[in-house]
Amino acid sequence: MTEYLTIPDTTASKEERYSQLFPQIEGLIMGENDLIANLSNCIAAIHLTMGFLWTGIYFVRGNELVLGPFQGPVACTRIRKGRGVCGKAWEQQKTIIVEDVSTFDDHISCSSLSRSEIVVPVFGNGEVVWVLDIDGAELAAFDGTDAEWLEKIMRLIEPR
Repeated sequence: MTEYLTIPDTTASKEERYSQLFPQIEGLIMGENDLIANLSNCIAAIHLTMGFLWTGIYFVRGNELVLGPFQGPVACTRIRKGRGVCGKAWEQQKTIIVEDVSTFDDHISCSSLSRSEIVVPVFGNGEVVWVLDIDGAELAAFDGTDAEWLEKIMRLIEPR
């Protein structure tokens, strides 16, 4: 059996874990053209390697985001544009990091365990086509390192 993912040392820095994860994700998706298969493996790899509370995708469908592949507790199924962190990242077309979700106006709480969040919009033909949403169980779990690496990982899969 081929092993596709080697879990980085949990004592390694965040930067080291991402730098080890990135080529593994490249290998997972190499030669596979199915978007759902690639996103599913990508989400599982990120979630397992980084130890996040919730890691998933919301697809843009009309004026809503609709739940796609994810790892973690059950999630909200639909989010309107401009609502919550996901809807704001879609509307503003930029990555949003929230250190404490209890201070974010209009935060949508799918899980009471979520304390912080990062949302990365992904583009196709100049439009947001999905967002990567990640929740952390700790306050201030995300920073610029996460934004940089998660944006880079999503560019591997984004529609051309």
